[in-house]
Amino acid sequence: MLKNNKSILRLLLAAIILLPAHLVNAQNLETFEQNVTEFTLDNGLHFIIVERNVAPVAHFFTLVDVGSANEPVGRTGIAHIYEHMVFKGSKTIGTTNYEEEVKYIDQMDDAYKAWLREYNKFEPDEEKLDELWAAFQELQEKAGEFVVNNEFTQIIEREGASGVNAFASTDATGYFYSLPQNKAELWFMLEADRFINPVMREFYIEKDVIYEERRQRTDSNPFGRLLEEFASTAYSAHPYKNPIVGWPSDIRNTTIADTWEYHDKFYAPSSFTITIVGDVDPAEMRRLAEKYFNPMEYKDPAPELLVEEPEQRGERRFVIEEQSQPIYMEGYHTVNNQHPDYQALNLLAGILTNGRTSRLYRKMVVEDQSALQVGAQNGYPGSKYQGMFIKFVIPNQGVDMADVEQTLRDEQKKIIEEGVTEEELERVRTNTRAGLVRTLTSNTGIARTLAFAHVNGGDWRTAFTDLERLNDVTVEDIQRVAETYLKKSNRTVGMIQNVQDDGEMVSN
Repeated sequence: MLKNNKSILRLLLAAIILLPAHLVNAQNLETFEQNVTEFTLDNGLHFIIVERNVAPVAHFFTLVDVGSANEPVGRTGIAHIYEHMVFKGSKTIGTTNYEEEVKYIDQMDDAYKAWLREYNKFEPDEEKLDELWAAFQELQEKAGEFVVNNEFTQIIEREGASGVNAFASTDATGYFYSLPQNKAELWFMLEADRFINPVMREFYIEKDVIYEERRQRTDSNPFGRLLEEFASTAYSAHPYKNPIVGWPSDIRNTTIADTWEYHDKFYAPSSFTITIVGDVDPAEMRRLAEKYFNPMEYKDPAPELLVEEPEQRGERRFVIEEQSQPIYMEGYHTVNNQHPDYQALNLLAGILTNGRTSRLYRKMVVEDQSALQVGAQNGYPGSKYQGMFIKFVIPNQGVDMADVEQTLRDEQKKIIEEGVTEEELERVRTNTRAGLVRTLTSNTGIARTLAFAHVNGGDWRTAFTDLERLNDVTVEDIQRVAETYLKKSNRTVGMIQNVQDDGEMVSN
């Protein structure tokens, strides 16, 4: 559930859902607003309800304003681990006897911590390790005797749920699915229950699932390996340098006790934004929200992340040498999604690689045929804090990486020295607007768009007003942000290159 994408490459090529969305012209805000009901419970949990009577269904989206950037040192991946725990049910769902089950869960965690202490010694006693692991496994099996596997998911799917999933990202964690509108109370009951009465059921079994996710998405995926190395090289201080799935040793060392501490600190009601979009009665949704979510106890707001990435002192470079598809990637530190330059950088990315007439696509894929694929994106690996403007190229067979890099430099220099045309800017602006307007064609798109707009901009209406920011960008702004941010001292370059048996680099 780390990401609801089939590949990391596709993630780079698609629009990031965490970026603020631009919807429709601002003059439509008043019309749209008539269908929106918004309220905050006494405990701080915020609801946005959108009436949309196009079909007797509703989409429910729970967004928690905490992601991998908020994880404590040595516990990378814990946001993702807890996201998996949320699907394990509650104290009443997913168990035949929670009072007995939790006794074994607690003992199991103590046994695992004892094993960890021995494992992490400079010279661990292998015989003792085996004994401690056997004790842990015995307690895990006893706890498992009370488990009703996947009961939460089975209940909602039996009642017509679709699209049941979740994601953990650098900036946020989301849980979502659709239901027939006459099952809305079931959603309220189950969603409140799993957040008010959370459990750490099958915790260490689920960590094996997470290890497998990491192997598939990163360790066995060239693009995944490149992305992980890139972030850890580009960032020195900010936790954007860490992988969402976590470093292997951190996954191993994270215990149930650690995860409870994380939950208690970051899953405060004020961190939640819930959007419900579909054929629903707003007054009834409010009644159900108060009935089921008011019991969620107030907690102090989650601590803010105050780490700032220091200014980069010079270009950083790395090369991964292996026998796989060569890939080139470069990135530049930019701004967060509330900065005035953010939209200009988004449009610059589109001018470079959005569509067959974009600069890099036309030059490298069509004319030179030096690349199989090119891409550019602003706001990687996140946008809540200062992200990066990245470009990547999958070179064609026989093309040298030095030539790829030189082409990127030449095209970048043209924009800085000559600027872009009004036609280029308007084409990208129109395409961007059209693509983002399409998010309003489904309950799912509306729910996500408004939730992220509320979290990022402080108000769901910023999803509309952001469009004005898009319209205000000029060709001079595009030239200025290219000159300001796309400079050598601010650049990180990474690549995968093949090597011969003698260690010589070779073109792909």
